[in-house]
Amino acid sequence: MGFILSFSSSSARNSARSYKLFFQQHQIQGIITDGSAPLPGVTISVRGRADKAAITDYTGNYLIYAGANDTLTVSFIGFKTKLIPVSGQTKIDVILLYDTTTLQEVRVNAGYYSVKESERTGSIARITSKDIETQPVTNVLATMQGRIAGVSITQSSGVPGGGFDIKIRGQNSLRATANAPLYIIDGVPYSSDPIGSTATSTIFQSSTSPLNSINTDTIESIEVLKDADATSIYGSRGANGVVLITTKKGKAGKTKFSLTSSTGAGTVTRFLKLMNTQEYLKMRRQAFINDGIPYGETDYDVNGTWDQNRYTDWQKELLGGTAQMNDLQGSVSGGSDTTQFLFNGNYHSQTSVFPGDFKYVRGGEQLNINHRSEDNKFNITFSAGYTIQDNNLPSTDYSSLARFLSPNAPALYNPDGSLNWENATWENPLSNNNSQFHSHTKDLIASTLLSYEIFNGLSLKSSFGFSDLSTLETRTNPSTLYNPIYNISSIRSSIYTNNTGRSSWIVEPQINWKKNILDGDLDMLAGATYQQQLSTTLYLYANGFSSNSLIYNLASANSVSIRGNNENEYKYQAFFGRINYNWNKRYIVNLTARRDGSSRFGPGNQFAVFGAAGAAWLFSNENFLKNSSWLSFGKLRASYGSTGNDQIGDYQFLNTYSSSGVNYNGVIGLQPSRLFNPDFGWEINKKLEAAVELGFLKDRITMSAAYYQNRSSNQLVGIPLPGTTGFSTLQANLAATVKNKGIEFTFQTINFNSENFKFSTSFNFTLQRNELLQFPGLESSTYSQRYRIGSPLNILLLYKLKGINQQTGIYEYEDLNNDGKITYPEDKQYAADLNPKYFGGLQNHIEYKNWKLDFLFQFVKQQNQIYPMGAAGDMSNKQQRFTSSWQNPGDASQYQIYTTGQNSAAVMGQFYYNDSDATLTDASFIRLKNISLSYKLPLKPQQTSCTIMLQAQNLLTFTNYKDGDPEFITYGFLPPLKVISAAVQLNF
Repeated sequence: MGFILSFSSSSARNSARSYKLFFQQHQIQGIITDGSAPLPGVTISVRGRADKAAITDYTGNYLIYAGANDTLTVSFIGFKTKLIPVSGQTKIDVILLYDTTTLQEVRVNAGYYSVKESERTGSIARITSKDIETQPVTNVLATMQGRIAGVSITQSSGVPGGGFDIKIRGQNSLRATANAPLYIIDGVPYSSDPIGSTATSTIFQSSTSPLNSINTDTIESIEVLKDADATSIYGSRGANGVVLITTKKGKAGKTKFSLTSSTGAGTVTRFLKLMNTQEYLKMRRQAFINDGIPYGETDYDVNGTWDQNRYTDWQKELLGGTAQMNDLQGSVSGGSDTTQFLFNGNYHSQTSVFPGDFKYVRGGEQLNINHRSEDNKFNITFSAGYTIQDNNLPSTDYSSLARFLSPNAPALYNPDGSLNWENATWENPLSNNNSQFHSHTKDLIASTLLSYEIFNGLSLKSSFGFSDLSTLETRTNPSTLYNPIYNISSIRSSIYTNNTGRSSWIVEPQINWKKNILDGDLDMLAGATYQQQLSTTLYLYANGFSSNSLIYNLASANSVSIRGNNENEYKYQAFFGRINYNWNKRYIVNLTARRDGSSRFGPGNQFAVFGAAGAAWLFSNENFLKNSSWLSFGKLRASYGSTGNDQIGDYQFLNTYSSSGVNYNGVIGLQPSRLFNPDFGWEINKKLEAAVELGFLKDRITMSAAYYQNRSSNQLVGIPLPGTTGFSTLQANLAATVKNKGIEFTFQTINFNSENFKFSTSFNFTLQRNELLQFPGLESSTYSQRYRIGSPLNILLLYKLKGINQQTGIYEYEDLNNDGKITYPEDKQYAADLNPKYFGGLQNHIEYKNWKLDFLFQFVKQQNQIYPMGAAGDMSNKQQRFTSSWQNPGDASQYQIYTTGQNSAAVMGQFYYNDSDATLTDASFIRLKNISLSYKLPLKPQQTSCTIMLQAQNLLTFTNYKDGDPEFITYGFLPPLKVISAAVQLNF
């Protein structure tokens, strides 16, 4: 009995101890992060105890009381819920994993409204700051290359401040200048029209683009709106797609500071393979033999005047420099629950690969302030950005000179460091450094958004925006351009100046009503737009200066002439609306409409109505699929609608007059420059799309496929007129129709998603076709040698090479015109498509503990021309492959006989060759577009972090293209650069 009592007493003591341990409450604390940054607002609760809960503060820290045997539940939207046994611990740090199934709940910006990713009925693609921050680029369009299906972006120049060409789902308009998308920055339309003059900014392929003013480091997200459902609410402004840019905003919490410093270097990606001195001289000497003529006095390369053994790689000499790049970014952000702010300052500098002291500098600041009232009814958002650019470059791009100069041409410098003119036997290319292009640009964008909720579901909103841009460009031609032996004085010096200003304001009042009706959500929006833009241009030419040092002082010129002085005003107003009904989270209908009014059209044609209808079926929410173990998301969507296009320029429908420049009795006369056309109207772009979106295995695998077809009609072009009218063209609508169709495919996978290792992949692919369906009177118009019915707009009309006459060694061509002779240009009948057949990108993101690796491969399937050269044998270098040419009768060679230019048949043969299908080549490429490796140093305290980054752009290129960079094939301009940079980011 005693034994039993003793046993019972021991059990009672153990049970009491366990009971006490179970119910004893003790303090537990820790920090919750996503593996790299603290998470504020995370809920921590004791499982089974609703009264025991805590929320992390802005540093991710929490404190809660729980029993030693309790289990903590950690939950936060967008992350997987985690259950953690306390097990007597007093400190528990938690890393939450992203829940991929919530990706469909992310809201995307559609401009006038936002919508859940799962519920959008239109085609909207999105990249975020996480994609942008890995790229050492300065232009907003560069951040999207290879990352968005249906968006083709090509860099047009590798010089600092150069631009990009963008096409969203192909070219809709016959006018190449009328295919730009609409850019919206924090609700403010931003004009992408060039701000420079082709007379001043000759170093660029086209005039200076204003898009370089946008600082990519301040961007939170970029949404690209593509189909009618997404763009029709923008009416005529969205005809070619819409690019929505949202800048970063402050977040509630302790004031945070961020500082990023980076430095990098840029070099040309690929050079042409040209002849060396021995190959070049052999070609030249053979050309004189073929032509049966002796060397002339000016044939310095072969007559012994120049060193016959000297070799200079002019591509390395003139383009082989290293562009130094430096960036400094700093920001401060924070605020309370009701008011948040963010202020960013930035500085960027970049030198050139050209020889000489040239530099591009950009600096700016961005301010965002958000405030809401305590009752959450009133909200105000203010955003302002100011940027200054200063660009100093040679006025001439050295790319052409580097490819054509003889390899044994004289040295650039004399022993004393002065320019070498070799007794006036050549024009020293570096004299062009004295002729400089300089631009100074200031850009301000500001917006304010006010909203007030009158009662639950009904709110009023109004946005106000203002932008102001000014630029001053100059191109100087001082007397130092010329050989000093000619004693040319500054009286021959000249300067071109272009002063452009552009300011606009916009006001958009809106009303929004949301209501639950019949088990569905009704969302209605109505609003209006009032916009005005004023553009001014003053273009001057001055010459004859007393000194080159006074070349920027126009008052010192002997003669100053005004080459252009314009003031253009553009007024635009519209009314727009949207009705969206979402029934039971399964069936969605979206209707949008806009009535546009533009000052660019004549009376009776100023207004037009555009609209679209979109629908979606979320079949994964149907009962028979709702609990599927393999299908986590499924949606079918379709849309159809129309948008307009008024990108024709101002006053095109009016009778206009311009200065004749002729002085008559002390008065400068006027001359007519444009004819009145009262029927001038809108281009119409009708868009159709059907798509399917799928998610598998809790969205670890997601994909989408879309088919689109756009038809653009009522084309605004110049209709040719007889010369007897005094005008070459009349701006009018033509019954020409352009069709774009294509397939877009995207694919994302979450390959691994553990606490220490994450690996995800995304892939996009676009197959597209552009076609001119009809063009009445094309054969008899001035466009007959530019377009072909049934072919794309971006074509080259070429001769068809038959081969080389084995007896004469001269190129021969097919008689495509069937008239028994080869003529120019009638026999240029072969149409070569220069549009990409398909393009896309493959992106991978890998995280291992504190390491992150991102890399993107971009691919393009296309054809283009090889770099054109003169006749092989003249005084200019050639591609190395031209060493194999016809020599003797009976030879079967790829290239014709060498000639100095004295053999007229060979010269014409080469002339036709440069415009023949023989110059077409495969310009497809796969490029390691971007790679970024970063390491986050484990610092304490937790809210302080330091990240070291290595980044590269255009690092590797795989291509069969033989003549330089395959992405950029515009002759005479610098291709894109390969950039490698290192950066350090400090957050505290």
